[in-house]
Amino acid sequence: MNSYSDAFAWLVDPVHWAGPSGIPQRLLEHLGYTGLTLVIAIVIALPVGLYIGHTGRGREIVVPFTGALRALPTLGLVILLALGLGIGILPPLIALVILALPPIIAGAYSGLESVDREVVDAARSVGFTGSGVLWQVEVPLALPLIVGGIRSACLQVIATWTVAAFLPLGGLGRFLYDALPNQDYAQLLAGSILVIVLALLADGLFAIVQRLVTPRGVTAGRTADIRTKTQSPPRKDPSWLAPEKA
Repeated sequence: MNSYSDAFAWLVDPVHWAGPSGIPQRLLEHLGYTGLTLVIAIVIALPVGLYIGHTGRGREIVVPFTGALRALPTLGLVILLALGLGIGILPPLIALVILALPPIIAGAYSGLESVDREVVDAARSVGFTGSGVLWQVEVPLALPLIVGGIRSACLQVIATWTVAAFLPLGGLGRFLYDALPNQDYAQLLAGSILVIVLALLADGLFAIVQRLVTPRGVTAGRTADIRTKTQSPPRKDPSWLAPEKA
């Protein structure tokens, strides 16, 4: 029996689907950690990205700063924070929020910057205020890239929470750290498979959301068509142009 068949036998064993250390409980813990991290990161990063993209201010400061954050070794940061704050969820939570900030900020400001300036100018010319341009024009057109930034952050957070389970915490990473001392390679591989499947499912879900929030005009790459349809909707029945019959 090879390692993969051992891993799948471990996965389908009913013993591993029950109790506080079973797969459902570990999966819920992992989803909870990931969701909490993303919510905090979105609350911090999204306003910053929207402000930069809408006003063009602060880009020269925030962009290099978030680039530096990307270069931080996440595991080293987790250990450093754990030495200062103690064992628990707080050190990895802070480290992973820092990890999730750059892609969300980048997705927001690059999304707004990608909006056609002619569309923005047209909105201003018909009386849209600054907030109206932001929330009714720029954000709807930038949503695919904004969701893309959150999607990238989500995948990084799912993977890194697996590593951060050594503190010790729950989550799918516990299968890996519990298996290493016992050289239980079936559990080790099964835990890795669960993390990969979770990441693929999350990526697929965000891909669907990106597709749903993409305006039709943006999908076709024809913003001019949007303006044309808005200003002059086609008549379904052109017979009104024909002369009346006597």
